[in-house]
Amino acid sequence: MNKDFREEVAARTRRVQEVVDSYLPSEEGLQKTVIEAMNYSVRAGGKRLRPMMMWETYRMFGGRSKVIEPFMAAIEMIHTYSLVHDDLPAMDNDEFRRGKKTTHAQYGEAMGILAGDGLLNYAFETAAGAFELEPGNMQVGKAISVLAEKAGIQGMLGGQCVDVESEGKAVTEETLRFIYHLKTGALLEASMLIGAILAGATHSEQQKVEQAAGELGLAFQIQDDILDVTSTTEDLGKPVGSDEKNQKTTWVTLFGVERSRQDVEELSKHSVALMDALVVKNEFLTTLMLDLVHRKK
Repeated sequence: MNKDFREEVAARTRRVQEVVDSYLPSEEGLQKTVIEAMNYSVRAGGKRLRPMMMWETYRMFGGRSKVIEPFMAAIEMIHTYSLVHDDLPAMDNDEFRRGKKTTHAQYGEAMGILAGDGLLNYAFETAAGAFELEPGNMQVGKAISVLAEKAGIQGMLGGQCVDVESEGKAVTEETLRFIYHLKTGALLEASMLIGAILAGATHSEQQKVEQAAGELGLAFQIQDDILDVTSTTEDLGKPVGSDEKNQKTTWVTLFGVERSRQDVEELSKHSVALMDALVVKNEFLTTLMLDLVHRKK
């Protein structure tokens, strides 16, 4: 990708970071430790892709209000909580993420669990603040409903459940698609769908955006599988080979690296084609979508 695009991504990441930071809780009170752990987790780094994609989808459909901002912060809190719990000894047992100590490694296992719980709860507390920004906006309730569903048992959490139960077992392509669609795709769907909903997109437009985000999520996770076997810990910012260590069936173990790369290419191109079929356009967003799945870390 060209230098101008990289600079644009950096500028928008800073803007998204400012929004997310503005909604983080103050580190005070007797429960200060868990708040510190929550904020440490969110500030540990990351590309802020989900809030950025939410914002860009919102802008694409003509949204210009601050009502999107609590949802941008909320989606990042939910994404972060999932990583905090994913890194726990009972799950992937990782001590480093993005080149820094994971939350449980920094604050202890109990506080890692509580920090994840805290972020999930605080995400909805934050999103609910949108009602105060625009009391008459009927789409706020629908957006919160989407956020809850895509993060819960019909979304990310459901995918995590099947993922955990599948460790050490032979997994079919159908089951793996289910895991990836829920575990990774659901929050990307939530991000773009909430942006479309709050900007007043039609039901048909919302469906296209949701499908595009779902296919992007599948491509994103397959690329993650590829990087787990082809990258280095230094480049990736987290241990490589963790899938093999945890006896996980991945797209790469099922189909090999070359077929996996072809699938990433096809899925990402179709995802962007769905977005291009919309009347409204956002060239930055579609470029970002392609960049996401061709990342090296």
